[in-house]
Amino acid sequence: MSNTEVVHLHDDTSSVVITLAGASLPVVAHWGRTLGDVDQAALNGLVDAVSWTNPNNAPDDPVPLALLPDAGAGYVGRPGLRGHRGGEHFAPALAVTSFSGEDGSIFRYVASDEAAELTVSGTVELLPSGMLRLRHVVRNDGTTPYSLEGLETALPVPSHAAELLDFTGRWARERAPQRQAFHYGSWVRENRRGRTGHDATIGLLAGTPGFSFRDGEVWALHVAWSGNHVTYAENLVDGLPVLGGGELLLPGEITLAPGEEYTSPWLYAAYSSAGIDGISAAFHRQLRERSLRPRPVVLNTWEAVYFDHDLARLTSLADTAAAIGVERFVLDDGWFRHRRDDSAGLGDWYVDETVWPDGLTPLIKHVRALGMEFGLWFEPEMVNTDSDLYRAHPDWVLGPRPGVLPPPSRNQQVLNIAHPEAYAYILDRISSVLSDNDIAFVKWDHNRDLIGSRVHEQTAAYYRLLEELRLRHPHVEIESCSSGGGRIDLGVLAHTDRVWTSDCNDALERQLIQRWTGVFLPPELMGAHVGPTKSHTTGRVHDLSFRVATALFGHFGIEWDINSATDEERAGLQAAIEYYKDVRALVHTGVTVHSDHPDPSAWVHGIVAADQSEALFGYVQLATSVQNKPRRVRLPGLDPARTYRVSFDAPAGRPRLIQRLPADWKSVELPGSVLSEVGIQLPVLEPEQALLLRLK
Repeated sequence: MSNTEVVHLHDDTSSVVITLAGASLPVVAHWGRTLGDVDQAALNGLVDAVSWTNPNNAPDDPVPLALLPDAGAGYVGRPGLRGHRGGEHFAPALAVTSFSGEDGSIFRYVASDEAAELTVSGTVELLPSGMLRLRHVVRNDGTTPYSLEGLETALPVPSHAAELLDFTGRWARERAPQRQAFHYGSWVRENRRGRTGHDATIGLLAGTPGFSFRDGEVWALHVAWSGNHVTYAENLVDGLPVLGGGELLLPGEITLAPGEEYTSPWLYAAYSSAGIDGISAAFHRQLRERSLRPRPVVLNTWEAVYFDHDLARLTSLADTAAAIGVERFVLDDGWFRHRRDDSAGLGDWYVDETVWPDGLTPLIKHVRALGMEFGLWFEPEMVNTDSDLYRAHPDWVLGPRPGVLPPPSRNQQVLNIAHPEAYAYILDRISSVLSDNDIAFVKWDHNRDLIGSRVHEQTAAYYRLLEELRLRHPHVEIESCSSGGGRIDLGVLAHTDRVWTSDCNDALERQLIQRWTGVFLPPELMGAHVGPTKSHTTGRVHDLSFRVATALFGHFGIEWDINSATDEERAGLQAAIEYYKDVRALVHTGVTVHSDHPDPSAWVHGIVAADQSEALFGYVQLATSVQNKPRRVRLPGLDPARTYRVSFDAPAGRPRLIQRLPADWKSVELPGSVLSEVGIQLPVLEPEQALLLRLK
């Protein structure tokens, strides 16, 4: 051990033990359950105990997995640094020149290869939230360009992490889970869509066999980048299983000039000894570091009026919205020049004088006089070829090469906001609209993939644009929308205040979408709206009570022409809004929990206050059950020593039942130990119904 340094980052949940042997790149000897305040002798013993053996037909010196997997040292898996200088130095021999460990929470190192003329620095931080975040920086120290092809960080997981869980999806059905064994070989998820993507995995989880929301050890990671990215799990026959990821660089996309650097996106990672809910707790704590004011009730006009912008109709809609308790009124697509449908106008960010002869002022004044904030939709990164902007500047379109357009999608092309003049135009137009009008919220949309384009510069320009707008208009909140949930990641959430979780407001689909998005995002960041009785995207018909019970577990809003609703429906919505305002602080600050309910036809999820004094649970009957009588419902996360009064709440109407006797909706009082370990019997619900349980 005389030539080996050991650094221990830890809190009460997890530990990371990093070793440096001579000049070799840093190696993680342990990432997982906390080791506590162990002394240096114990750490040295741990490193000795897990040291690599050297089997036959292997390199003479064992090749461990480094934080930056090192092909130059003989590592045969996916290399962390990939690139070349004129076809040479594709496997640099990096040697550590310095390192530091600070306060048990930050580790930094620098390594270089004089022959390859490269310097790499790495950072590992154990954050107060319990999250790890890691990144690397590579610098070209030479006098000739260096072509960078990848810079990806990796973390080992133990061999008993034998199962993988990640996600796929499509428009209006994002983040569908898929589970498989952690087989030998590589499971690589590459996203080349130029945005986070509907089908991209929001995270990659490895866990002990059968890990669930409440049980098992789980390791998870997430690439905080809104462009092309890669996440992978690799299990080699001569090494430990590994999780890794970073930005996916297209060929020729990053060429470092002499003295130039590239910094990888943050790779966020978390460990839980108590199932997926423990992973959620860490991610939620991290995202809650930036405090938000109470999330206002939103009405978005898209599914109410679509492109039919009429002042009288919209002011009437605002009157109804204010009467039932809406706090933010958002005007969606269709307010700017030439925008009567989705085939024209994108890029012409001036209020359309033919529709709004007096500008947006009459509507905004009306909305503000009713006590509501006003929000506005933009899609700044896109352009229609039928627009004044395109006719004036066709060279501002992002394509595979100058003068060549990618195939159109949704009648639009991508505006190259990395182009300095295009960037300045978009910044000026959005800033002018925000300065000239009393606007508190921007719904920022992005409705097509970037095909055959250089994505890195576009993504970086997008982040710069958001930063500048926030500096100029600090009071304006911004939502990340990308044809729904196509741009949801911790990179964009460093610049925005919520995401539009999906374009699908079908409550049954939303149960799945919100369940798995919520593994990584706390409820207050997920836009969740009550849609019309018949879903715009699926055609399903749902009771108001089911739609409300679904939307309550997010940032609550409405996406519906409520002037066409019945008096009974509007009364139900008003009651739901009052209920949301009552539980808002709990839902948006509490701990998200899920019961591992034995019947797959029903889900149980909830929010428990940080001090365990109260909770709100949803029991959701997704489909008919094989069971004639429902299984008992256990409510996790409660204080076993306290007694709770459980009430069965129905702000928008009782769920419909399938049973001979009427349900007894009287409240019950039981200890937390009984509620979490024994459970309670609930009535037989019809499919696509939900029941709210309020605990105090």
